[in-house]
Amino acid sequence: MNRNILLTGFVCLGSAVFLGGCGSKVDASAKDTAPPPAAVEHEDNSGLIKVDHPDQFPLIPAGDRMDTTELNVTGSVAPDVSRNIPVISLASGRVVEIHARIGDIVTRGQLLLRVQSSDISQAFSDYRQALADDKLASKQLERAQLLAGKGAIAQKEVEVAEDAAAKAKVVVENTTERLRVLGADMSQPSGLIEIKAPVGGTIIEQNVTASAGVKSLDNSPNLFTIADTSQVWIICDVYENDLPTVHVGEYANIHLNAYPNRVLKGRISSISPVMDPNIRTAKVRLEVENPDNVLRFGMFVTATFQGMDAQHRATVPAAAVLHLHDRDWVYVPAEGGAFQRVEVVGGKMLPGGLQEIISGIKPGQQVVSRALVFQSTTEQ
Repeated sequence: MNRNILLTGFVCLGSAVFLGGCGSKVDASAKDTAPPPAAVEHEDNSGLIKVDHPDQFPLIPAGDRMDTTELNVTGSVAPDVSRNIPVISLASGRVVEIHARIGDIVTRGQLLLRVQSSDISQAFSDYRQALADDKLASKQLERAQLLAGKGAIAQKEVEVAEDAAAKAKVVVENTTERLRVLGADMSQPSGLIEIKAPVGGTIIEQNVTASAGVKSLDNSPNLFTIADTSQVWIICDVYENDLPTVHVGEYANIHLNAYPNRVLKGRISSISPVMDPNIRTAKVRLEVENPDNVLRFGMFVTATFQGMDAQHRATVPAAAVLHLHDRDWVYVPAEGGAFQRVEVVGGKMLPGGLQEIISGIKPGQQVVSRALVFQSTTEQ
């Protein structure tokens, strides 16, 4: 029994020695074939990284681009008040027909509504009476002139007849003008008046419904408001620190969220002389052509104002910029084969996969072309 135990121990010991030897051979072979790890030394200087083979990280010079300062502000589309035309009725009455409503696009002279008006009826009655009086006064003047020629009446009576005829003509002119002002059709003497569109455009306001009463101009609202939308305003809020960037008469680029590939031009027509005391901004008004009505009232837009002074800006490939902790960085070569991580302020993206650098590096300065690859390699 002791002999069996002893043999078993020798077998186990030999197996352990054999297996241990095999394991050592495998580990040695793996170490011979694997590449040596990159030696990275982090200097005391924050952001300075030293590597053994700096040539494995290609460098590229930052480009140079002339650019002007830009100011991006938000704005909203508003109607041009000089192109908003109210539709009113000088005759009071009751609406019997409505042929348009808010949002409709109308043309000049298009029928909007009909109103049954007692003012029109009274005006036509006065007009017919004035015609009858004028006719009578003309006949009396002719008779007086005939009798005066025969010596039957005095010249004084002829003068009285001439005065009556002149006054009758004045009454006819006044009643005719009143009908024209009220909007009556002289060829159709009726108490029914037609209200037509004074201009073409879009109805942006409606304050009348069917069977509603229509008052005269005694503080009553407009029946309709028609806006000419071929040109609109864009009202922007510009902070007081940015006011030197905007000037009356200059143009700004208008970007629409609904049409990202379309850019409109707007001319600065006014800068408010009064600041908003709550948010410390001034209202800047832009006039924009809107021929196909892509700009709608209340729509939010982004206005880009170009500064007056041109500046040199560096440009680098987008891959050379590392986005880390909500900030942008690039790696630039330092002495002794080291690299320095430099914080930059990234600008807009440019064609060809480039990115503008507002500050942090200068044009012509060398940077690592692939910042993310460098960051990943040095962290291993």
